[in-house]
Amino acid sequence: PIPVKRVREDLSSLIRETDPVMLHMLDNAVSPSLLKDIADKPLGVPWYGFARIGRDLTDIDFCRALRSSGCRTLKLGVESGDQDVLDSMEKGIELGVVSQALKALRKAEISTYVYLLFGTPSESLTSARRTLDFVVRHRNEIGFLNLAIFNMPVCAPEALSLETNHFYDGDLSLYTAFSHPLGWDRKKVRQFLDDEFKKHPAVAAILRREPPLFTSNHAPFFTFSGKASVTGRGSP
Repeated sequence: PIPVKRVREDLSSLIRETDPVMLHMLDNAVSPSLLKDIADKPLGVPWYGFARIGRDLTDIDFCRALRSSGCRTLKLGVESGDQDVLDSMEKGIELGVVSQALKALRKAEISTYVYLLFGTPSESLTSARRTLDFVVRHRNEIGFLNLAIFNMPVCAPEALSLETNHFYDGDLSLYTAFSHPLGWDRKKVRQFLDDEFKKHPAVAAILRREPPLFTSNHAPFFTFSGKASVTGRGSP
C-alpha cells in the first residue's frame, strides 16, 4: 500500500490541479489509516469510496468526523445477511458490527451504498431470506442497494470441488458455470430476487431511489441537500 503521507500529497496535488466538485476514491477499500487521516485533516472537497466494515465505523464520533471531512457516501460490501454464509466466504465481518456501522453512518448523515451477493456455494433459499430480513431491519440505514448474482471464478478453490462447465463453447471468460451444491442455481436465485426480494415493500422503497441510468458512481450526487458543501458549492 502507498503510505498515507504519499496518498495525501497526491490527493492535495490533484485537488489543486482539478478543483473537483466531488472526489472518488478508487481503492477497493479505503484503508482505516487513510480514513482516520482524512477525518483528522479534511481534504477540503466532498468525497466518497469503498470502505471495509470494521469497528471504527461503529464509532459515531468517528463517522461524524468523516462527514465533516467531506465524506458523502461509503460503498460497503456486506454481501449477505447470514453469518454462516459470511463465515464460509471468509469475509471477516460480523453482522452485529455491520448493523452498528450502518446505524452510526446514518446518524452521521453519510449515505451507504450496500452491495449484496446471492447464489454463493454456501447460500440457500433460507440464507437468502435471512439477507432479506437483514435489509428490512436496516431499511432506514441503507441508502442504495446493489444486488448481484455470484459468478464462480475459474481459478477459485471452490471450483475444484464442484461440477463446473463453460457458459458456452470456446468461452474465454474469467468465470465458469457450476452446479450449486444446495440446488440454489442462478434461475432460482433470479426468481427469488424478482418475485420475493425486490417486491418486499422495504426493499422496493430503497430500489425506487435509483433514477434511470443510475450507477454507484452517481449515488453521492443524490446526497446533496442543496446546502453549501465543504467547498462552498451548492448542489451540482
